[in-house]
Amino acid sequence: MHKSKTHSGAKKRFKITASGKVLRFRAYRSHILTKMTRKRKRQLHGSTLVHRSDMNRVARMLVI
Repeated sequence: MHKSKTHSGAKKRFKITASGKVLRFRAYRSHILTKMTRKRKRQLHGSTLVHRSDMNRVARMLVI
């Protein structure tokens, strides 16, 4: 049996907290921000938790 490898795209995009929850970072913050309002850009700051329905998929990619 071979060793399971972590999905290299997933390890760049998700972080696991000490309590075992998974953090994700919000999309649409990379470029062409001039057309976005200040309020929209401000609301995209920070990170949020991965939804329960996506946890199995993310956990499989991160080999938890």
